[in-house]
Amino acid sequence: MKILEIVQGSSEWLAARRNYCTASEASAMMGCHPTIKRSELLRMKATGDEKEYSQWVEEVLFARGHEVEALARPIAEKIIGEELYPCTATDDAGELLASFDGLTMDETICCEIKQLNKEKVAQVEAVIVPECDYWQCIQQLAVAEAEKCLYVVSDGTEEGTVHCWLDRDPDAEAKLRGSWAQFQRDLLTYEHRPEEAPKPIGRSPENLPALRIEVQGSVAASNLEAFEAHALSVIGDINTDLQTDADFADAEQTVKWLKKDVEERLVAAKEAALAQTEDIDRLFRTIDKIADEARARRLELDKLVKHRKTAIRDEILSEARRAWSAFVDETNSGLGGKVRLPEIVPDFAGVMKGKRTVSSLRDAVDTEMAQNKIKAHALADRMRANLEILRAESKGYEALFSDAQALVQKDADDLRAQISLRIGEHKKAEADRLEAERAKIREEEQRKAQADADAKAPEERRQQEAKERTADEDARLAHESGATSLGEGTSEPTKPRPAPSRPAPSAEDLRESARRTRERADYAERSSDRNAERAEADRLDARAAAMEQAESRDRPLMVELGEWQKAHGISADAMEALVGILRDRTPLLDMAA
Repeated sequence: MKILEIVQGSSEWLAARRNYCTASEASAMMGCHPTIKRSELLRMKATGDEKEYSQWVEEVLFARGHEVEALARPIAEKIIGEELYPCTATDDAGELLASFDGLTMDETICCEIKQLNKEKVAQVEAVIVPECDYWQCIQQLAVAEAEKCLYVVSDGTEEGTVHCWLDRDPDAEAKLRGSWAQFQRDLLTYEHRPEEAPKPIGRSPENLPALRIEVQGSVAASNLEAFEAHALSVIGDINTDLQTDADFADAEQTVKWLKKDVEERLVAAKEAALAQTEDIDRLFRTIDKIADEARARRLELDKLVKHRKTAIRDEILSEARRAWSAFVDETNSGLGGKVRLPEIVPDFAGVMKGKRTVSSLRDAVDTEMAQNKIKAHALADRMRANLEILRAESKGYEALFSDAQALVQKDADDLRAQISLRIGEHKKAEADRLEAERAKIREEEQRKAQADADAKAPEERRQQEAKERTADEDARLAHESGATSLGEGTSEPTKPRPAPSRPAPSAEDLRESARRTRERADYAERSSDRNAERAEADRLDARAAAMEQAESRDRPLMVELGEWQKAHGISADAMEALVGILRDRTPLLDMAA
């Protein structure tokens, strides 16, 4: 708060008020002042004129108000328990101004004193600050940043003093500041309308001369012809082009005049003539003519009044709706196109009800327009701020927020919580999806591996069986060949060797196995199986051929070993060990072992 070193009521004080949004104007700005309309305040601020008060207001109301304020301040100090001092100050932003009737030294309590008023007393006793003073107190609290305001209604005596407390309300303060912001925008676009005069009092055309008729069997004397000419002239000059409030007031008064001062008086004159004679044809036709003309013009004018009033109300209503639509379009364009203001429908028709003058109709519509613009600006500001939050915190996840229109209308904390929740749920769902895909891939790989294993199993079994048969055949042939060769060179019986589980295959057996393997290859379904079987058959034939060649080449050596064993008396076990040592060097010995 910044205190201004000026005296309330001084010329410096009046000059300072022109540069700020003042607390005493707050109620008028909010459209709830009993005597000052918002449009009137707007005009005064735009043109730089101050409202002209009557001499009675200057000398009586203001003087008495200051007197009451001085007398009631000690009473307020007694209620608060602290000393109060009057001052004028602005808020830290230098936008709002308030003139305090009293402020405590620590600036935690302010005081507003009003002159005694029965309606206000009733509201204060119900612990309600009257609406016409409520926004003034709210602005004082905002300027001083005080905790509460003591609202006093007093006649300057303790017996005639009532009070209530008003706590600081951040929501009301925000609404007040938003309303002043809209008021400043309206000032920038203000277009002066011709000032409406006080509600006019209608006037009827000039009175017609009294119609005099004397009848004595015939018309003895009458000014009927002059009356007719004058009456028809006056009736013909009646204005039917209604534009201003004065025109409407004149027309309404003329309708009454035509009915009472013309039609009814003509009927009375006719009845007076009838009382004097039964049949004066010309007299009655003339009277009827004038009466019919007056009645026709009255009905026409009455219809015009009603029609034109309706037309003007419709024009004001249509103009307000067009202005509101243009404002909404302009505001939406400032939101970037992604979101729009929610539908706000000002009740222009509702606020126009009960208003009888053009000026009151326009003021009601302008006030309703301003109040709804305040709401729209506050909502648009929130939506813009929330859009920035949404853009910053949802980056990379924009697809999750297709309902941005609804989201940006939330409070900022609710919006952040919603963003965090959606992104968290999306991440979890995405992680679950990826894990499910990985599991599906693993399952597919396992299935393929199993299928490959199942497809290779028969081939592997055939190869293993072939290897086992080859090993068995090799072992049998080696055993038989070794036993035969060693037995031929000694007369001493050798130690018998344990018989193998299967006889070792001979060269002939190997040839037979190769033949059967080739037969299997001819019937194999897959080419890989046929090739494997044929390769195995070739291997068996090769081993058979090698065995036959070894037997033919190395038989003399085996005979010589047998003689050597006999000559040196080497046992069969020792000979078998010797053959094992030489096994890797001589193929025949390997077979003999």
